[in-house]
Amino acid sequence: MKKRNSKKHKTSKLLKESKTPKKNIILIFVRYLILLALMFSLPFIYYIFTPLTVYPLILLLKIFFTSIVLKGSIILINKTIFIEIIPACIAGSAYLLLLILNLSTQINLKKRIYSILFTFAIFLIINILRLFLFSVLYIKNQSLFDSLHYIFWNIMSTIIVILLWFITVKVFSISSTPIYTDFKDIINSIKKK
Repeated sequence: MKKRNSKKHKTSKLLKESKTPKKNIILIFVRYLILLALMFSLPFIYYIFTPLTVYPLILLLKIFFTSIVLKGSIILINKTIFIEIIPACIAGSAYLLLLILNLSTQINLKKRIYSILFTFAIFLIINILRLFLFSVLYIKNQSLFDSLHYIFWNIMSTIIVILLWFITVKVFSISSTPIYTDFKDIINSIKKK
């Protein structure tokens, strides 16, 4: 069996995904139009991910606490502790960033759909577990909650999104770089003319 040069194989794979430079430019243009439209999609992201986050969180809390009641965005625990789930808890901007990274990368449609589903599912699970742990921490030790919440909010959330993107790149063998590969392709197609 012949051993393929992996770099050459990746390049030919990218070329197959975008058969002509003109078609490639059109696909890039369409993807970036979608990205522009996504600037207004945060309300939709919150509409989708708020119930997907809150209801599993309530199920987890019911394992450890006897009385859990949801009223609007407030979770009432054991009739005495109130936890408000605000939009920042849902982390809509993190979902949007993951979507932007995905759409600004050259990959075929099937791989794109699977990678979006993968990153969203993993991030949703991480976020539910984070909210659960912080809810328990808030109930047990509020001063520790305040410190850890501040650190997590300002540092860890960004690191998690970046790590999740790198994991997605590895799992789906994504060889192009967001934005850069598109920019390079546009420059190369202009130079060819």
